[in-house]
Amino acid sequence: MSISADTQTQSTVLKADRIWSRDFVFICLANFFIFLGFQMTLPTLPLFVKELGGSDKLVGIIVGIFTFSALIIRPFAGHALESKGRQIVYMSGLVIFVLSVGSYAFIGSIFLLLMMRIVQGIGWGLSTTATGTIATDIIPPKRRGEGMGYFGLSGNIALSFGPALGLALVDVISFTQLFLICGSLGLVAFLLSSRIQYKKVEESPEKTVTAKFDIFEKTALQPSVLLLFITFTFGGIATFLPLHAIEKNVGGISLYFFVFALFLMLSRTFAGQIYDKKGHLYVFLPGSVLILFAMLLLSWLPNTTVMLIAAAMYGLGFGGVQPALQAWAVEKAPNNRKGMANATFFSSFDMGVGTGAILFGQIAFLFSYGAIYVTAAGSVLTSILIYIYLLYKAK
Repeated sequence: MSISADTQTQSTVLKADRIWSRDFVFICLANFFIFLGFQMTLPTLPLFVKELGGSDKLVGIIVGIFTFSALIIRPFAGHALESKGRQIVYMSGLVIFVLSVGSYAFIGSIFLLLMMRIVQGIGWGLSTTATGTIATDIIPPKRRGEGMGYFGLSGNIALSFGPALGLALVDVISFTQLFLICGSLGLVAFLLSSRIQYKKVEESPEKTVTAKFDIFEKTALQPSVLLLFITFTFGGIATFLPLHAIEKNVGGISLYFFVFALFLMLSRTFAGQIYDKKGHLYVFLPGSVLILFAMLLLSWLPNTTVMLIAAAMYGLGFGGVQPALQAWAVEKAPNNRKGMANATFFSSFDMGVGTGAILFGQIAFLFSYGAIYVTAAGSVLTSILIYIYLLYKAK
């Protein structure tokens, strides 16, 4: 009798620690489709801006303004996740994303595109803040680093062929058709998200009353600041690498995104487990050093081989660093502040990408595309130095 009870208890524990539940599969699939629609627009939007008569400055501004509108909405999304619930925030964000991206198909001016990019940023800010929190709810706490790594794969698989697919499609179909396809992928994400059993809004004994509307979770600040300087590099990659490769007469830009995502996915299969067992030190420093060298190689960019080596290094580095920092950001937050922790984390992500895209547009205009990646390398080095300081201070 006791053996049977022990077996039943062990089975319950194993089930509680299982990552791949029904809801986890649905949130991963929904995340895949929304990221696929988003990633297909990343390398094609600068081309669309150029077709509308925009300059490098305008390319940077249009890409960057999206992330700043997402940044502004994230604190509100974080609070709404705890007060209104996960489902309403997530699905509202998906609806806004679908309508805004679909509207690109009918836009014929830079001004209207700029306005709809702001709207898209709101939808993106709501949906991505929610989806990280939903995944955190579903994943067993003991396996959070590993689970967030697997969850991140859903976006990374989309990244593995999303940009290449977007570039391939824009050669054979119109921008109108491309943006309608991207909006439809967001609709698929919406339908999948309706199948998830969401965590209910509950009054928690840990809940504290705040005197005013706060905009960040303090326990998530350290990893979020580190992330800001790392994601600063994204503005240079997604926005200007296709233009940089054309200027350098280097082919294979579609293959760059594939190799980057392939190695990023490889990294996620083991980096989360290293984080769970040994902590962020064994993930952040090796990963950020790889990103640093990738930026230096891209500033040089003599041929396709070097570009693909940089893609592999960047993928390995970012694939380890990003989920480790996200797990770090949420693990110490109170249960009723997980949403705000994710909001703080993704706000830093947005600020890094947006600031990078806008600043790099000015750098490209005043200097060269190569100077973008030297600046990006300096940003990664800053993140490494801050991390070393935090380690020293913690001793």
